[in-house]
Amino acid sequence: MELSNLRPAAGSVQSDNFRRGRGHGSGNGKTAGKGHKGQKARSGAPRPGFEGGQMPLYRRLPKRGFKCRNSKEIVAINLSALEVFDNGATVDVNALIEKGIIKNPRDGVKILGNGELTKKLDVKVGAYSASAKEKIEALGGTAEVI
Repeated sequence: MELSNLRPAAGSVQSDNFRRGRGHGSGNGKTAGKGHKGQKARSGAPRPGFEGGQMPLYRRLPKRGFKCRNSKEIVAINLSALEVFDNGATVDVNALIEKGIIKNPRDGVKILGNGELTKKLDVKVGAYSASAKEKIEALGGTAEVI
């Protein structure tokens, strides 16, 4: 791909040279697509969402709380859930989905230290609690962050 071959996505560019109010033959003459009379036909029409002085919908609806757009949804799994794997197995997000331990990994997976582990596993997920990492490595396994 080169700069000379770049094209905008299909349908994303629309012509802005459509001349309004230039006679009947243009298909958009006389009222120039604004219909007949009324506030919306004139210049200085109200902004979108204006309801003629009535309390607008966006102010009538209750607003509660705050949703941080930078927050991440991390799926937490206890160490005891990894007992379903065989000794020496490699555990990653795909393996967890296959075994039905998680359905949707969302923004990441974290292993927590609740429960006991009796098998040596090579675990590769996004994060670990300190106790979980300690228990995995105590059995000779590896806790790798991906």
